[in-house]
Amino acid sequence: MISTNNFKTGVTIQHDGNLYTVMEFQHVKPGKGPAFVRSKLRNLRSGGILDKTWRAGEKLHTAHIDKDKMNYSYSMGDTHVFMNNETYDQIEINEKSIKHQLNFIIEGMDVLVISFEGEILGVDVPEKVTLTVTDADPAVKGNTAQTATKDCTVETGFMLQVPLFVERGDKIIINTNTGKYDTRA
Repeated sequence: MISTNNFKTGVTIQHDGNLYTVMEFQHVKPGKGPAFVRSKLRNLRSGGILDKTWRAGEKLHTAHIDKDKMNYSYSMGDTHVFMNNETYDQIEINEKSIKHQLNFIIEGMDVLVISFEGEILGVDVPEKVTLTVTDADPAVKGNTAQTATKDCTVETGFMLQVPLFVERGDKIIINTNTGKYDTRA
């Protein structure tokens, strides 16, 4: 059990039969009335966001989430196979569960597979990944009035905006939280 007074970013709780991780929280002590806690929670099963207000000191069940380091092996249609580097056990995860993360995962990459009591919830990719540019539009001469960018596709098929100097074959670093270009590798 955890008290809402002890919320921290990243804490995982069980509420109404769902698993949530605390993204943001704020303790509020109004001049009149009792204190309360505003929180923003991410549903670990559906990915949805819930804004919830709690009474200060309210008790909730914590959820013990396992994060196992695994290597992305290969794709088999709508199923993706990950292998534990220590035990060599393989697990299969449906594409629907990890659709966004697949934009940043290539074969042989290590990721954290998140599970709760044997139920696979998804994968956690590093905050920044290095990927190779497979296609980049040519730079348009004179297009420098604003911050000049162009379309680019990386080896996973993900499309993003990059500066004009990025060319096909370059390795670039992408922020996986925002899906935006960070820098050249």
